[in-house]
Amino acid sequence: MARLAVAVVQHDIAWENRAATLAALGPVVAGAARDGARLVVLSEMFSVGFSADTAAIVEGPEGPSTTFLVDHAASLGVWVVGSVCIADGEAELPRNVAVLAGPDGSVHRYPKRHLFSYAGEDQRIGPGFQTLTVDIDGVRTSVFVCYDLRFADDFWQLAEATDAYVVVANWPAARTSHWRALLVARAIENQAWVLGANRVGAGGNIDYEGDSLVVDPLGEVVADGHGLGEAVLTATVDTARVAEVRARYPFLADRVVPVPSMPDDD
Repeated sequence: MARLAVAVVQHDIAWENRAATLAALGPVVAGAARDGARLVVLSEMFSVGFSADTAAIVEGPEGPSTTFLVDHAASLGVWVVGSVCIADGEAELPRNVAVLAGPDGSVHRYPKRHLFSYAGEDQRIGPGFQTLTVDIDGVRTSVFVCYDLRFADDFWQLAEATDAYVVVANWPAARTSHWRALLVARAIENQAWVLGANRVGAGGNIDYEGDSLVVDPLGEVVADGHGLGEAVLTATVDTARVAEVRARYPFLADRVVPVPSMPDDD
C-alpha cells in the first residue's frame, strides 16, 4: 500500500499573460513542495486561461508552460500537472494537453478527449484519443481535463487500474454545482480518490469560483476550496483506503456483467 501527499492549487490566472501567471505560480508550487507535497495539481490552461484565441496562447511541445512544469518537478523533486494548449506540427489543430512532469525528468501527456462544443472548443482544438495512467509513488493516477468529467464511461474504463483520478479544470461559476456533484460521483462510482483543481478569478468575461475538491473512495470530501479564493488544498491519498472500500463494497465486479439481449419478436 502507498500514501501520496498531494497539493491541489486553486489559483487565479492572468488572462492570456503567461509570464505573469508563471511568475505568480512558481513560489506557490515551491511552497507546496516545501510543505511535503509529492504531487502538485494546477488547473486547465493553467498559465493563460481557457481562451478562444488559440493563436495567442498556443505553444510547442517544449514551450514555456511545459518547461515550467518540467523544471519545477525536477528542481523540487515532485510531480506537477496542469494543461497546456500545444501544437505539435503533426495535427491540423492544437490540443488541450494535460502535462504531467515527474521528478526524474519524465513527461507524460494526455490530450483532452471531450471538447467543450458549447463554447466552440471543438472548432479550435483537436481531440485526443488515448488515456493516461501513471504510477506516482505507488499510486496509480489517471488524468483528465475539465469537460471530460461529464463522461463517466472514460473513468469507468480505467477504474480497476486507478487509485486516484486527477481532473484539471477551468469550470465556470455558473455550473459549479455540477462540478462538485460530478467529482463526488466519479469517486463513488469508481471507488477511487478524485482530485479536482479548478481556477478562481475571472477571464474572458467568465467568473470562476474554484470549489476545488479532494474526494475519498467512498465519496467523502476531505478537502474543499469553496469560498477560499486562491488556496492550496492538501491531503494524503492512501491506496489502503481504495482497497478497503473496494473489498467492503465489491461493486466494480458488477460493472462487467453483460446486458441481457432481448428476445426476437418472432
